[in-house]
Amino acid sequence: MVRKRIGVVLSGCGVYDGSEIYEAVLTLFFLDRAGAEAICMAPDIVQTRVINHRTGEETGEQRQVLLESARLARGKIRALAEVSVDELDGLILPGGFGAAHNLSNLATDGAKARVIPELVHLLQAVHRAHKPIGAICIAPAVVARILADQGVTVTIGHDAATAEVIRQTGNNHQQSRADEIVIDEANRMITTAAYMCASSISETGAGIEKLVAAVVQRA
Repeated sequence: MVRKRIGVVLSGCGVYDGSEIYEAVLTLFFLDRAGAEAICMAPDIVQTRVINHRTGEETGEQRQVLLESARLARGKIRALAEVSVDELDGLILPGGFGAAHNLSNLATDGAKARVIPELVHLLQAVHRAHKPIGAICIAPAVVARILADQGVTVTIGHDAATAEVIRQTGNNHQQSRADEIVIDEANRMITTAAYMCASSISETGAGIEKLVAAVVQRA
C-alpha cells in the first residue's frame, strides 16, 4: 500500500519566532499514526528575528529558518524551493509567529502582506491541482493572502482583528473553537484555530487530529 505524502511547511523552531512546536509535532504525530509520510520543508532564509522564549525579548542573533526547522524534523527536511507539487498528495502549514514573520510579513502588513515566493508557488500549485491544504493557528491568514479574492473559507478561531485581515484578502472567515475544524470542500481547504484560542495542548491536539484526518482522507 502506497503511503500518502503530505508536505509540512515549517518556519523555524519556537512559537515566538518560528513554528509553534506543539502544533508542528502534533501534526507529524497524527500524520504518522494515519499511515501518511510527512515531507518536511522550510525556506532557506534568515529568520526575521530571534526571540528569547523565556523573556520574550529579541536577542539580536541571526539564525536560518531551514536549520532551525531541522530541529523539529530530526534533520529530515528539504528546502521549500526544491519541493514540487508532483511529490505531494496534500500540504499542511502549522502556525507560530514564524508564519507571520518568516513565511510572510503578515504580522506587520496584514492583508497587504508579502508571502515568500517559494511558498506562494507551491501552495498555488497544490490548490490548482485540487489537493487538500491544511492550515493551523495563524497560518490560515497566510493562506488567505496567497489565495486572495478566491472566496476561500478559513478559521483562526474568534480573533476579530485577524478575521478582518482575512476578509480584507477577499476571503471568508468562520468562527470556531480550538477543538474544531472548518472545511471548505470546494477549495479542499481544512483549517483549525489551535493556539489562536486554545488554552491547552489537549484542545490544540483535538483540532489538529481532526485536520490531519481530513487532509489524509482527501489526499
